[in-house]
Amino acid sequence: MIVTPAKRRPNNILPQRSAATGTACPAMTLVAVMASAGFLLTILALYPGYMTNDAGYVHDYIQQWHFGDWQSPLLTLIWWLIDPISPGSGSMFLLTAALYWAGFVIIALAVARRSHSRSPARSPIWAIAVLVLALAPPAFMLLAMIWRDILFGTVWLLAAAIIYFVADRAGPLRWTAQALGLVLIGIGILLRPNAIVAAPLLIAYAAWPTRMAWKRTALLFIPALFAGYGLIDVVYYRIIAAHRDNPLHSLLVFDLGGITHFTGENQFPVSWSADKNTLLVTRCYDPARWDSYWTSDLCKFVMSRLESKDDVVFGTPRLSQAWLRAVAAHPLAYLSHRLTFLWTFLAGSNRTLELDNLSLPDKTPPARNPYFMTLVAWHDALKSTALFRPGFWLLFAAAVGASAWRARMTPSGAFAISVAASGMVYVLSFAVLGVATDFRYAYWCVLASLAGLVPALLARR
Repeated sequence: MIVTPAKRRPNNILPQRSAATGTACPAMTLVAVMASAGFLLTILALYPGYMTNDAGYVHDYIQQWHFGDWQSPLLTLIWWLIDPISPGSGSMFLLTAALYWAGFVIIALAVARRSHSRSPARSPIWAIAVLVLALAPPAFMLLAMIWRDILFGTVWLLAAAIIYFVADRAGPLRWTAQALGLVLIGIGILLRPNAIVAAPLLIAYAAWPTRMAWKRTALLFIPALFAGYGLIDVVYYRIIAAHRDNPLHSLLVFDLGGITHFTGENQFPVSWSADKNTLLVTRCYDPARWDSYWTSDLCKFVMSRLESKDDVVFGTPRLSQAWLRAVAAHPLAYLSHRLTFLWTFLAGSNRTLELDNLSLPDKTPPARNPYFMTLVAWHDALKSTALFRPGFWLLFAAAVGASAWRARMTPSGAFAISVAASGMVYVLSFAVLGVATDFRYAYWCVLASLAGLVPALLARR
């Protein structure tokens, strides 16, 4: 009997596959051990998390059984469900930390599995690099802050990671992962509604995880945008029956204040005294935050008047109409205001960690944790560097996407480009939708950049 090369090929390949698999298993075990150590380190250094002012309001809503749309009503519901685990900030901190490390470990395992077939000896190095990046200060330190922005970022990180892990598989496992990924993307939209403009990129990735094709992503963009809007309307106002607090009108107030400042003319649909009008033009405008018109002693007369019970303007069509008139009449002033805000957001020294109550250890449990206080000292030393500037992470995400572009028809390339592009669009959406310049608003871009870096480099190889 003559044995042809084709008949010999299976016997020749089997030992190679076995060796590769043998190399991958130790790498995956090492990843699991390191990720577990990272999670324990997170608890040791940051538990029970820092109850920020926004988080305090949401937690109070649990006691009052109040669901409003100023803060995500879904966040209130989730917190109510998990609060018995560790009442207060602890439950939300544990959830966020678990999602964070689950996302990075799944990406590391996927990298280990994909890299061993090309370079078995370097497979553990690629995987370990993913977990090392998870300890990057801007990503790791903000885990201590109980903000919906942090939870939102970790939810989308896990969504993308799950899809990446099964991208090269077929059948029920992949379909289930894609469905779970879409659910998590939807939860992210409900946590951060302005993320609706970045969600279509991840939705397209969930639908086609093996390759990035811009044409079909573009075709999906508008339908996905409307689907996200419908999701918010159904869940917020029909299922949860959230109270309408008109959060979008804070944007209108900010824009009207900005246009007033740059034109030197009052744009609000009410009249002011000469002194107050001078304040509006010269001193009230702060490009870093809208609530100077709400909480500043000098300028809180604005919101006091707009919310006056005798003649309510905030939350009514009068404010929307005034905004439309102002933008139409003064487009250059509106553009100047928005560009000033965007530059402040991307390059300014803005708030990173909220540490207002750190001097009150009785009311702030993390202040009694020496490891947390050490991290705060490191944060203070790094705060003035590019690591805590959203503009740096916007450029980082662009570099990740660009480096993977030639490999966009591979699973790793598609993952890197999709998450990086989503992070970039999310940050840039604040150019139009932003009302404050806190670093936390760039958190998803930070996670997307870190998560996509190693897969992008792997795709190039």
